[in-house]
Amino acid sequence: MGENAGMSKQKPAKDKAKGPEKAPATKTIALNKRAKHEFNLEHRYEAGLSLQGWELKAIRAGRCNIGDAYAMVNDGELFLYGSQITPLIQASTHVIANDRRTRKLLMHRREIDQLVGKIQRDGYTIVPTALYWKGNKVKLEIALAKGKQAHDKRDAARDRDWAREKQRAMRARNKDA
Repeated sequence: MGENAGMSKQKPAKDKAKGPEKAPATKTIALNKRAKHEFNLEHRYEAGLSLQGWELKAIRAGRCNIGDAYAMVNDGELFLYGSQITPLIQASTHVIANDRRTRKLLMHRREIDQLVGKIQRDGYTIVPTALYWKGNKVKLEIALAKGKQAHDKRDAARDRDWAREKQRAMRARNKDA
């Protein structure tokens, strides 16, 4: 008898890494780069979006802009105003597409209550910062923010420029060493 005579027949182990490994399904759709410049962003939240079918198709095609958008609380519900989702040409003819319609944001009640408290007591505003895919759902990242004064914007630009110059100097020094 050979070396393997005492072993029973076993099924070969399935190779878990057969196909390409799946990356996390979070893909950015749109960013609000101006929000960082215009506001001090304090705390970030994730909210779902209530969308219609044509809007989802347009978002898949990358036809979305949240640069001028803002969020407000009305009757205990959170809504997104000013976001633009441009409809596709091949959208259904029986649907009247309004590209800047008000969209409802989906969040837990206690999160909305926290936002309402901060807005009313401390003078914050709600600014959308990013729109992205999470699995097969569209999510919106919103942030509690306070507006920057003109001198704050200049200070932030000066700090950013100094960090960039410092990084360049460090890279040049490391090349020489």
